[in-house]
Amino acid sequence: QVQLVESGGGLAQAGGSLRLSCAAEGRTLPYILGWFRQAPGKEREFVAAIGWIDRRAYYADFVKGRFTISRDLGKNIVALQMDNLKPEDTAVYYCAASRIGGTKLAAEYGDWGQGTQVTVSS
Repeated sequence: QVQLVESGGGLAQAGGSLRLSCAAEGRTLPYILGWFRQAPGKEREFVAAIGWIDRRAYYADFVKGRFTISRDLGKNIVALQMDNLKPEDTAVYYCAASRIGGTKLAAEYGDWGQGTQVTVSS
């Protein structure tokens, strides 16, 4: 198992920025670390993911060019830099870890953080 703790959520103005961090702890490391989000009344959706070792990055179409995912092996942290935020980015953001492979499907992730709220005002 991997324990995941998110931080960095909060309020931002449209066009502003936030940086989310996810600290991972465990005896085994995941193959993929991902970010998902869920807005009220909507389905949970994929945002971005990164390979823990190879650093290959994957993004949902609606965040390409605005969000950047990165990882720090020494600190066991995966971060999501969110720039040019839009009101529709408002959601609870979750960090997740996959040990079985895959990148964009929630069912491929076995460990989840508690979530952090991101609210973007217009």
